Amino acid sequence: MQTVDHKDILTRFKNGDLGREQAAALLTGAHPDSAARHAPLTTAVAPPRAAVSQPPPARALTTAPAGGGPPLPADGYAITALHGRFPDADGLDAFWHTAVLGGRDAGRRTSGSPAGAGAGAGAGDFDAVFFGLTPQDAALMDPQERLLLEVLWQTLETAGCTGARLDTLTAADSEPRAVGVYVAHDPLGRAAVAQAPAGDAPAAGAGVTLPARLSTLLDLRGPGHCVGGGGAAFLVALHQALSALRAGECGAALVGAVGLRPGPARRHPQGAEGGQGVGAVLLRPLAAALAAGDTVHAVVRATAVAHPGRRAREAAADRLARRALAAAGVTAAGVGLRETETTVAATTGDTGAATGLAALVRAVLQLRHGTLLPAPGDSSAAPWARPHDQSGRELPRRATVAVRPTAGSPAAHVLLEEPPRRGPEPITAGPAAASGELVLLSAPTPEHLAATARLLADRVLPADAVEHGTQDGRRLLAALARELRLGRAVRDCRLAVVARDTGELGAALRAFAEDQAGAGDQDRADDRAGAGDRDGAGGRDGAEDQDGAGGRAGAEDQDGAGGRAGAGDGDRAEDRAGAGDRDRAGDRDRAGDGDRAEDRDGADDRAGAGAGGARGSVRCADLRGAQGPGVLFGELPETRAYLAALWRGRRLDALARLWLAGVDVSAADTAGAAPVLALPTSALLRRPLREAGCPATDGPTPS
Repeated sequence: MQTVDHKDILTRFKNGDLGREQAAALLTGAHPDSAARHAPLTTAVAPPRAAVSQPPPARALTTAPAGGGPPLPADGYAITALHGRFPDADGLDAFWHTAVLGGRDAGRRTSGSPAGAGAGAGAGDFDAVFFGLTPQDAALMDPQERLLLEVLWQTLETAGCTGARLDTLTAADSEPRAVGVYVAHDPLGRAAVAQAPAGDAPAAGAGVTLPARLSTLLDLRGPGHCVGGGGAAFLVALHQALSALRAGECGAALVGAVGLRPGPARRHPQGAEGGQGVGAVLLRPLAAALAAGDTVHAVVRATAVAHPGRRAREAAADRLARRALAAAGVTAAGVGLRETETTVAATTGDTGAATGLAALVRAVLQLRHGTLLPAPGDSSAAPWARPHDQSGRELPRRATVAVRPTAGSPAAHVLLEEPPRRGPEPITAGPAAASGELVLLSAPTPEHLAATARLLADRVLPADAVEHGTQDGRRLLAALARELRLGRAVRDCRLAVVARDTGELGAALRAFAEDQAGAGDQDRADDRAGAGDRDGAGGRDGAEDQDGAGGRAGAEDQDGAGGRAGAGDGDRAEDRAGAGDRDRAGDRDRAGDGDRAEDRDGADDRAGAGAGGARGSVRCADLRGAQGPGVLFGELPETRAYLAALWRGRRLDALARLWLAGVDVSAADTAGAAPVLALPTSALLRRPLREAGCPATDGPTPS
């Protein structure tokens, strides 16, 4: 028998392909105790309805996954985020509501559609500025590309992985930000080609550039692939993503799909043309996801993909079902739900390349809620009882997602399992300190910043649900501040506020959003991108970047002052950085920037408000016109050590000033794992793209 390679075992454990107990068992030659993962029993509920079909019985079980290669890890792969938009359902909560109704009470459904111009309403509106595109370039994109770009970003934000956490997603060679991008879409529509000016028409295969486009936007360094149309296209893309994860090519994988059909977006009970959908999931090895505190919506235990050849479609589907069950070591009796293109059609209609996505979303939501959706002909949902083995031990709920082959496309089969059962996940961050918490927010423009602040205040900090000064409110504030630092991308327009509880933060964000919404404040925001920002850039090129007040805060501290700051002597260094920031605040005011939020914090900051600054007041900066690295060069290890010392010492005011001066202070505060806190995604300000190359002048539609 070949000797076990200890180095290989440790590498697989580091990449999340092996759990701690599995790795220990392999290293010591012992057998892991499978009984350690037994979940406590719960009260039995009604059995699954007979209308929900089961996969065919398993035959000749094997342990090898489809397509050969190393076996799937026993723990499987976690779906740590999912996001989607479907007919009558703009979001997963609305999708679940629509599906539970089973065709009844359509007037109560939440309307919303991902469809595009010429194929419904929605994809003709796009926030080009948010994604760093010109309106002309955005208008030349196929509507499916625009929709996928939006939903892939939102999925990453839902997982808290557009900011500093991206660096923790590593490949086998330790390369950070190793996220694969796999997408599926129908053939590009002819409308986009017909609209384009002569010589600028997108190529028929333009969709293949989407993985590269998103990877460039987010600086993602994993593999990517684009799968053509067909009902199983999304499941094929998911199968490919898991192969890359098994091979260690990436630490996480984004898998998305979009299907746009002719006509308005609406339900079609018989699966007729017209259904539409777009969505995505983020995948990670389960062990790594649990260790990082990720939300686990479901676990992918096995996948199988194949073309049928000349065999009947049913024979090909049966073969893949047996293969997926065998790879996971599961029998058909342990699977309580099967979602197919037929079960999906009643909810979404024919969604093309997004058919597998819609089926998977339905399965994941039923696992999450412990509820079986109405089967065809039934009138209501039903509780889903967990199965038990012969000894009475409770087993996890399992579901399969299968799409049969069509002409020219393969069949695919996916086995899902509910996540490991854990108790309620309380917010584990400690209460906010007496000095408060520093909350950082950023966006591509002042308009986006105000809209995102409003979303955050309304959805996380509703005024009628916040009890000022309570311990729960302070804990939520600490967790929220941490999530915004670690989970969100750093953009040019920035906001900083120090608050003692959620009530104070909510009031400050609402006041900021209302100020920016006024005509006068909007003019001032525009001025910041013009004269005021040019003066600020000049200040950065001069007083800030010279080896004077602001520069000494970077260069001197990198040579050792950072350590002194950690030892308690950093006040002088912070004061020097503060002097530069006070000069910049003055420059902005003299340049005509009369922002009231900045004026409010000016006096308190100059008075030396210590760690907290002016509590509850918002400070903001527009760095779009900035040139050069600013007051600190963030790539230097000395800079990171200095910033980490400021976080440890809770020098919140100094950190806020550096943040507003252009320094990414968020990446230095990454010590320790904490559960990901679900937050609303950044506001998108969509504008109509009526004609290729001709941006519309209509106002934005926030979302």
